[in-house]
Amino acid sequence: MSTGNLQDYSLHDLFRMEVEGQAQVLTEGLLVLETRPGSAAELESCMRAAHSIKGAARILGLSAAVAVAHVMEDCLVAAQERRIVLGHQAIDALLSGVDLLSRIAATPPEESEPWMRDDAPQAQSYCATLAAALTPEAESAPPSAPASETAAAADPAPAGDQPGDERVLRITARSLNRLLGLAGESLVVSRWLDPYIRSLSRLKRLQRDNALALDKLADTPGLSRDQRATALLMEARSLAAESQRMLTDRIAQLDLFERRTASVAHRLYDEALSSHMRPFADGTHAFKRMVRDLARELGKQAHLEIVGAKTQVDRDVLAKLEAPLGHLLRNAVDHGIESAEQRGAADKPAAGTIRLEAHHVSGLLEITVEDDGRGIDLERIRQIVVARRLADEATAAQLSEAELMEFLFLPGFTLREVVTEISGRGVGLDAVQNMVKQLRGSVRLSSRPGGGSRFQLQLPLTTSVLRALVVEIGGEPYAFPLTQITCTVMVPRDEVRMLEGRQHFQLNGRSIGLVSASQVLGGADAQTSPEQLQVIVVGTAGSVHEYGLAVDRYRGVSELVVQPLPGQLGKVKDISAGALLDDGTPVLIVDVDDLVRSVERLVSTGRLAQLRYQDHAQMAERKRVLVVDDSLTVRELERKLIENGGYAVEVAVDGMDGWNAVRTGHFDLVVTDIDMPRMDGIELVSLIKKDPRLRAVPVMIVSYKDREEDRRRGLEAGADFYLTKGGFHEEALLQAVVDLIGEAAP
Repeated sequence: MSTGNLQDYSLHDLFRMEVEGQAQVLTEGLLVLETRPGSAAELESCMRAAHSIKGAARILGLSAAVAVAHVMEDCLVAAQERRIVLGHQAIDALLSGVDLLSRIAATPPEESEPWMRDDAPQAQSYCATLAAALTPEAESAPPSAPASETAAAADPAPAGDQPGDERVLRITARSLNRLLGLAGESLVVSRWLDPYIRSLSRLKRLQRDNALALDKLADTPGLSRDQRATALLMEARSLAAESQRMLTDRIAQLDLFERRTASVAHRLYDEALSSHMRPFADGTHAFKRMVRDLARELGKQAHLEIVGAKTQVDRDVLAKLEAPLGHLLRNAVDHGIESAEQRGAADKPAAGTIRLEAHHVSGLLEITVEDDGRGIDLERIRQIVVARRLADEATAAQLSEAELMEFLFLPGFTLREVVTEISGRGVGLDAVQNMVKQLRGSVRLSSRPGGGSRFQLQLPLTTSVLRALVVEIGGEPYAFPLTQITCTVMVPRDEVRMLEGRQHFQLNGRSIGLVSASQVLGGADAQTSPEQLQVIVVGTAGSVHEYGLAVDRYRGVSELVVQPLPGQLGKVKDISAGALLDDGTPVLIVDVDDLVRSVERLVSTGRLAQLRYQDHAQMAERKRVLVVDDSLTVRELERKLIENGGYAVEVAVDGMDGWNAVRTGHFDLVVTDIDMPRMDGIELVSLIKKDPRLRAVPVMIVSYKDREEDRRRGLEAGADFYLTKGGFHEEALLQAVVDLIGEAAP
């Protein structure tokens, strides 16, 4: 922590922060000492942590914390000197001391007076508890290992991993998000120079052709007799050569500038992104203690292995992972790990192993929770499905392993007959799945009878940046998060078959329903249909909720900086957010779960249309609408919604841009916001209605301002319709357009 920030904190705040850090060191060290009681490195780090807490508590006059930390330090020193060996009871008592110190540190300053007394009851009780835990352990403990062996068994931490190697600054999440957003925008903007340089290269080629033409003109017979023409030709050739040299030089300089700008923008973006990341270990500190305590409470033996502790994870993702991973680990201890007797009968070690692993795979974060317990009883699931009338016996008997596993994620579904404090309510796996859906990820469950269970979570590395497949649908780009795509496939047209009145194709032995993405998202139909359909498979693999979306074409995988939609718009059907492509083109990010529900609604209501093959479609002339709004997100959303109604739409970025567009083009309707730079919507409406040539063009105002005086002001200026964005939805906007200018095709 930088000294510049420390002055903003009180002594109690600093004490609380120090106890949080030292408590983590104590907890991790004590859990190691439970399996390796003679580890010299862990004894040393725990003793120093207790000593640091004692010194800090003495400064604040917290006598209770001083007493607790002192007896813990004495205990650890005795273990260092091999006068005692720390057994299970001693570790329990020391961990209780860590909890007590954390509770003291978390007490507000105005309520900390009881902890300042030398005779604080809880401190005295703890000292007695620790002393009692040490006596029998010391008498019955086996001889400790030689110092050389304990030193060899210790795992000294690398110097680079020690806390305090780097200065740490506290910064608000909002500032960090803004920084990442600006870095992403700078990366996009830096790539806009490339097409400009290519256009200059084309100009250079034209100039070269011009110079060649002048050279040919110089060789024309008889031209040399006209001295004036010859002089003018020589001057033109000289100017052309100079112009070409200058253009070549400027293109080279601009190309160098573009490369340097792109490099700096990319490095800035990478650094901003890395500042948004934290090691996976930061979110897993409490898990080893939780597994250990829960196993002892249930009369079992279990330990947790964490692999990939240094794997970088977005801080927002990490915050959302804590509760779901806690559910999975508790389930592994309670449902998966057997008792020592049962494990012995199955030729397994008495202590069960739970493995929590995190690593990056193909640009995604993959987290695995695996145990070596009894596995999942599929027949038990089948019986409960029938007993709860989720399916009849005949249907349940035909369910595959993957389909049976899906029932475990239903709210309230549990394999326990009795509800306990730990499990039995059926909320754990439901919470896991909800978190995964919020993060646009996926979860898979597999199990081996007698061999344990395995949960595999695939999540985006960050919530601010999304890896997505960009496709074209109805002539518009859309982005599908990679984590929510089962696969992509090319389907020959002659392999599409009709089944129960719907189009299907075969994929790995499964029959997948074929859907036109343009129908679901409301875009224009493709003008031609290729011999091979480009299809994105989404939904739950192997289930009836799996569909193939036929798109116009794949545009490739992109990393997108996510830009949330304005909250005033509410939930936009089938869309979760927006972004900008590398060339600055706006793209909408598809909400795949919502899209699947939209497909199912079309299927259930019989409105799902077949994919049409139009090899020579002719587009009728459509009515034209101008959308004027300074908000990129709102502007693009309105454009897409109106285009979904079949209208041709152009956009303008503010009132002045809109006024220039409406004067130079032909439009059947103008849709405008009010608050915009350079020229607001009221002035734009007034100018349109005062112009003899434009006054007949209907104007619709779409604004956040919903007061009656705002509405009256807009209508008095000449607007033909006033729609508020707060209550605005697709049907209302399209109906207003139809009311003003009629259907899209004349």
